Amino acid sequence: MSIAVINYGAGNLPNVVRALRHVDADLTVTDDPAVVLSATAVVLPGVGATADTMRSLEALGLAAVLPQVVAMGRPFLGICVGMQVLLRASEEFGPHPCLGIVGGTVRRLPDSAGKIPQIGWNQVRYAPPFASHPLFAGIPDGSDFYFVHSYYCDVDDPTIVAGRTEYGLVFPSVIIRDHLAAVQFHPEKSGRCGLQLLRNFATLAGSRSRVSASPGAVSREER
Repeated sequence: MSIAVINYGAGNLPNVVRALRHVDADLTVTDDPAVVLSATAVVLPGVGATADTMRSLEALGLAAVLPQVVAMGRPFLGICVGMQVLLRASEEFGPHPCLGIVGGTVRRLPDSAGKIPQIGWNQVRYAPPFASHPLFAGIPDGSDFYFVHSYYCDVDDPTIVAGRTEYGLVFPSVIIRDHLAAVQFHPEKSGRCGLQLLRNFATLAGSRSRVSASPGAVSREER
């Protein structure tokens, strides 16, 4: 029962893979649409720009496959730009379409936020309906996670917003809809809480390996 971690050239792929292996996730790194369709669950990492990510996904034939995976009810986790491309459109470097799995638009953080991009630790506050969601098991409300982004997801449906963060405005930092989850921060860089979130996702996906990852596979930075 394997998680497909999508390889389309995202710079954070190695760190995501190391972190998932550290929490004993059974995974396959792939750019093959057929493998993605047959996987138990899918993780879409991401850094950089939404337009570049969409071009890579389209070139690999994955842009057509990912909406199918979500529609089939497979557990899905989008990370950073992997969250943003789920939306209908992005304004980054000019308006362009994204995957359209989630209604909404990717917009630039306001100048009032101060330094853009936001780089560093910030709190995630849970929306009350999601406070006891299994994805958050063992992670206290208000925990710090590591962010690197200039744009945020302005989603159409507020009922899917599971976590919020403030940086110039209050924006959705976690969305959850059925078996779909996505986070604006980088769990692979977020120490104990980030590893716990990835462990929770692997458990929800039923893809925990019987063989433990080697000690020290990823830093256990405590926050």
